[in-house]
Amino acid sequence: MTTNDLPFDNTLMMMNSLKGYLTTDEELAFMQLLFSSSASIKGANYGLAKKDLEKLLGIKNGDDDAFHSFINRLNAALSRYFRVIYDDRRDRVIVMMHVTAKHAKSTLSSEALAIMLYLFYHQEVLGHEFTLLHQILVDFGHESLNANRKLKNNIDQLKKIGAVTDYESVSEEAYMLTAIGVHMFSESFLRRTTEFAQETQLSKEEVMKFFNRYNLHIEEENE
Repeated sequence: MTTNDLPFDNTLMMMNSLKGYLTTDEELAFMQLLFSSSASIKGANYGLAKKDLEKLLGIKNGDDDAFHSFINRLNAALSRYFRVIYDDRRDRVIVMMHVTAKHAKSTLSSEALAIMLYLFYHQEVLGHEFTLLHQILVDFGHESLNANRKLKNNIDQLKKIGAVTDYESVSEEAYMLTAIGVHMFSESFLRRTTEFAQETQLSKEEVMKFFNRYNLHIEEENE
């Protein structure tokens, strides 16, 4: 899931246009990828392992060019509604769907979304590898037992959609964004959020630079 403003009325027409981008085997691989990317169905094993996707595509000898060509062509055809990402840490490929802010509210509570934005800022902007639970409690101004329990319940929501995972390389409880979490927020959502906080209008370039997305934005335009 990525937060966005896009309508869904042309989704079926867009899916039908895939035939111009993909072979029959690639279409079948994409449908399997869509099914496997449901965290509610697959649990923690959402997405397809890279080797399984390569097998479906008939890619042999670890041909990374063919692998990334498939992902790039999918993203070129589906960018308005979906985004295909490769999570190199889990070695799995995932399909993320763009949803409106209204639909996102039915998936995440406002508290979970606030925690997600905090983790995104702490790790993607400030460059920290992980975020301690104690640090979240302190920065949110709540250190009581009830607040701790409520905070964990909201973090569990983020875990269920695959945006956050436990970071187990430290002795304290800590969390790290997954590839889904890193790509969760659209450019328009980040801009609106920043403008609201700053009470002023900002250019897309200013927002992308602030969120360390400038180089990524340029790379996507060049693809």
